[in-house]
Amino acid sequence: MRLSQLTLENFRSYDHAQLTLEPGPNVLLGFNGVGKTNIAEAVGYLSTLSSHRVSADAPLVRHGQDQAFIRANAHRGNREAVLEVEINPGRANRARINRGSPVRAAEILGVLRTVLFAPEDLELIKGSPSARRKFFDTLVVQLRPALATVRQEYEKVLRQRNALLKSIRHEGFTPTHESTLAVWDQQLATSGARLLRARGDVIAALRPHVTEAYHQISQSVRTARMSQLSSLSGYDDDAGDSGEQDQNLESLTTEELTEALLRRLHEVHKQERDRALTLVGPHRDDVRFTLDDTPVKGYASHGETWSYALALRIASYRALAEDDPTEGAEPILILDDVFAELDARRRARLADLTGEAEQVIVTAAVDDDVPEHLLANAYRVRSVEQISSVEPHQSPPANSRS
Repeated sequence: MRLSQLTLENFRSYDHAQLTLEPGPNVLLGFNGVGKTNIAEAVGYLSTLSSHRVSADAPLVRHGQDQAFIRANAHRGNREAVLEVEINPGRANRARINRGSPVRAAEILGVLRTVLFAPEDLELIKGSPSARRKFFDTLVVQLRPALATVRQEYEKVLRQRNALLKSIRHEGFTPTHESTLAVWDQQLATSGARLLRARGDVIAALRPHVTEAYHQISQSVRTARMSQLSSLSGYDDDAGDSGEQDQNLESLTTEELTEALLRRLHEVHKQERDRALTLVGPHRDDVRFTLDDTPVKGYASHGETWSYALALRIASYRALAEDDPTEGAEPILILDDVFAELDARRRARLADLTGEAEQVIVTAAVDDDVPEHLLANAYRVRSVEQISSVEPHQSPPANSRS
């Protein structure tokens, strides 16, 4: 899979800009702040409808404008599609495929697959459970786009149920509240079970790839492992990484997960009414990353942490490629300012692994950060205003980091 042309209108720092991309590595070189990451972000957004930098759409629209557009010519084997996303903060985003009539933005999910790695991915290891949940759920939607609707439904039910719990705490628990809570319990369990089943499938699919990729990147004899921490088994999101792993979760069917969620919700009703908060469900779960049996978070070295984060992204790439083995269907690999964070050994190994992708997009501030064989198709970004100022890579300046 690859893009041949990318067009941005009112996206981040760009008024109107167009960039031609080639198969293989495409390296964007330039000072920090000139908009290289904006390009990587736009490609990722076209694939997932989310940014790796911000949680809301408003910052993606150029200051003073109401909407932004991302357009691209996407190639999957011998097939080509023109994709467009219209970003409307505060309103529904829309999409177009092959210049057709506007449709819901979610309709574009699955057409383009990308895997984006950036310095922010250290939060997958060091950050809160919400970062890890987002990582796995984004991959779930890439693999099965129809689950985007289930995820939205779950989040809507969760908001309604939490609002009801707040009313109960202020007004007291009445028979009306009890019957309404039962309705929300059922809806939360139904959609939550589908998310848990899908998340479990993704974790199971990633597990061997994470182990292999970690070894390839670090050359360590330690084994990278993952285990689920579930609110169904008493894991408390607020208590941090202190729960016991749930070894049986991945073996349960969707129907069994629905029943398990309902039972657990009934068990914690009193605590939920006291706290006015839903305490059970996929929004409260986590995944523990370990090297052998030692948690990565809080115990691993800086290099080990980076290697594990890289392994998660490489594993994601391989899981997506495995899901669709059609020639030319491999995801686009995006490496946003990653090489600067790695030592020479890990840079070389990551560069070797990029050879699996039909197209790679790399951003870097310093030429020397990027392994030389990736610079065959490199461009220098000199202007924050327009991508049209990107020029073919020539001799590097003495120092281009800022």
